[in-house]
Amino acid sequence: MTTTSSHRERTESGALPVLSRLVSVPSEEFAQRIWSREPLLSRAADLPGTFEDLFSAAAVDELVATRGLRTPFLRMAKEGSTLPERSFTRGGGIGAAVADQASDDAVLRHFSEGATLVLQGLHRTWEPIVRFSQDLAGELGHPVQVNAYVTPAQNTGFSDHYDVHDVFVLQIAGEKRWRIRPPVHELPLRDEPWTDHRAAVEDSAANTTPLIETTFAPGDCLYLPRGFLHSATAVGGRAST
Repeated sequence: MTTTSSHRERTESGALPVLSRLVSVPSEEFAQRIWSREPLLSRAADLPGTFEDLFSAAAVDELVATRGLRTPFLRMAKEGSTLPERSFTRGGGIGAAVADQASDDAVLRHFSEGATLVLQGLHRTWEPIVRFSQDLAGELGHPVQVNAYVTPAQNTGFSDHYDVHDVFVLQIAGEKRWRIRPPVHELPLRDEPWTDHRAAVEDSAANTTPLIETTFAPGDCLYLPRGFLHSATAVGGRAST
């Protein structure tokens, strides 16, 4: 998809609007035709640049090994189930009233066994994403939360489900095979999680042809309205979104 010139207009400071980094259509078209209505996959070739300035494998290592992250700023999941927090955290040491800091060796062990690492709330813990998320929130007029999902090759962290909020999926590193299916419950509210419709979700995952089934490469971005079913499996090496 070709980006039009109006989509590449810069702000008064000379910077590209944040939204233009994520979608390969003009902002006006995105707002009027796409927002809350249908998924949009924008390939890296149709976007103005990569996401390497926002996050990386080195950032993951720093956050887990040296930042002393605590739950709920990280969690781990495998084959659709969240792992017990105590299995990948530890205490802060003698005299420290902290019992839930990330244990880098436990995180690495679970990861080597196929678990996905979820780094939550990066809009509070990683400076490049703090700035990016604040700018995006200003452009959209909506609050923005940022999580990262780091998945070992050939593994799926979460089975088919839907979210109760709109999502932008930025493929940072590696590749993931994504499957997007139509909603089983249109425009769910915050108190209508996918588990309320588990049977319908599982039936759709087994019997409904995906609207999108393709491999995401670094620099690709997917916009997904709330309610659309989705799951992803890492292919090749470690993948981060």
